[in-house]
Amino acid sequence: MYPSVNNTLNEIKEILTKRNIKLSCAESCTGGLISSYLTDVDGASKFIEINFVTYAIEAKMRFLQVPVKIIEDFGVVSKETAYFMAKGLLKYSGISISTTGYLGPEGGDEINPIGTVYFGFAYKDKIKVTKYISNKTLRKEIKVDMTEFILKEFLTFLKELFG
Repeated sequence: MYPSVNNTLNEIKEILTKRNIKLSCAESCTGGLISSYLTDVDGASKFIEINFVTYAIEAKMRFLQVPVKIIEDFGVVSKETAYFMAKGLLKYSGISISTTGYLGPEGGDEINPIGTVYFGFAYKDKIKVTKYISNKTLRKEIKVDMTEFILKEFLTFLKELFG
């Protein structure tokens, strides 16, 4: 499957199925790649509820209730937007992953250059948002790098929650 994250994916499955927790994802810059990795795991229907590719700002507001004021004040690629995306997903499932970032070649700025992703994890009242900047240069490579990094971080989040 994915040599660099096979064990990660299987551990995610094990933790979520053992606790009967369903996962939802809202992906922007990763374009569904996290969902693709997760659904390639045998038995994915036991731990995945619903996944969205919320590329458009309107989709983030409509499906995830990201306030327009957050996007206006902080931008679509921000920790605040990732936070509200992850939080908004909890109406669909018990735990969530959100992503928003820049793949390039256009977009980005000094604070958030090409390859930047903000990703959020939410479970009940615990929401964690992290910024990661990929060192890859091509869109597809950046997307894979982000996806694999986020999945490893999600496993860490699960272990922090459940031991």
